[in-house]
Amino acid sequence: MSLDLDARQRAMLEEMHVHVWWPTATAAPEPVAAPEPARAATAPARSAPRSIAEAMADAPELAAARAAAPGAEVAPVVLRRAPAGAIDTMDWPTLQEAVAGCMACALGKSRKNTVFGVGPAAPADGQPPRADWLIVGEAPGENEDIQGEPFVGQAGKLLDNMLKAIGVSRHGSEDGQPHKAACIVNVLKCRPPGNRNPAPEEVAQCAPYLRRQVELLQPKVIIAMGRFAVQSLLAETVPDVVATPLGRLRGKVHQYHGVPVVVTYHPAYLLRSLPEKAKAWADLCLAMDVWKKRTAAQAAVQAEIG
Repeated sequence: MSLDLDARQRAMLEEMHVHVWWPTATAAPEPVAAPEPARAATAPARSAPRSIAEAMADAPELAAARAAAPGAEVAPVVLRRAPAGAIDTMDWPTLQEAVAGCMACALGKSRKNTVFGVGPAAPADGQPPRADWLIVGEAPGENEDIQGEPFVGQAGKLLDNMLKAIGVSRHGSEDGQPHKAACIVNVLKCRPPGNRNPAPEEVAQCAPYLRRQVELLQPKVIIAMGRFAVQSLLAETVPDVVATPLGRLRGKVHQYHGVPVVVTYHPAYLLRSLPEKAKAWADLCLAMDVWKKRTAAQAAVQAEIG
């Protein structure tokens, strides 16, 4: 797929060290990229962790679940969270309130703020923001925990520039220019202490919130950024997703509850691995292609109805 880029967008790509002539996601198969490093160098080692899929399967009984792997300092779950059935019926403001008051795991005791997500302003009638794009990251970091908003540090700046290059924005407009609107959320709504990796039980506790966000937003495409976002979204559809290198999941269109999912690297990883930015650009091109096809298909359906 190709994009018609103006001078400003080309300048953004140059800032990202991406040349527009790099192959897109439809090019011939590429060597599998090295696995992404852990989110923080100080993250404790995990030995024989439970998979996210296993933790999700056990989620209704997590009140008696064991702690995560030794050294992770994850206390057993307390379950001060609305039952999954109740979450499934919440509107956008009620869901946001439920996340703000959630104490379903030990992260509730250490957080400063929950990080529900960010996007265009939601209507006043309880409906969600109107956004065709949903960006799913992994977990809040220190800055996100303080500000209560995802992707606000250097990785957030890179993400914003990447999205601007294809005409997408978390606010629906940039510098007075209209953009396609995106909502940005994380798998975890609370920061793991020390920016350690999310534990499977923590991901499982937040899964109903993320699922309801997707149901309410009804995006045309989801971009999963980083291995924990990928594992959470594809746990039910990709066998052994935990052991599958992220590079092997790129360049394909996956599904999460009927919504197309495009896999790419986390911006924090791209800041440490500049050559991978070209691959992330290919992933954005693939996502744009998916968005265009779904938009055209929905327009055709509306034309038949009308």
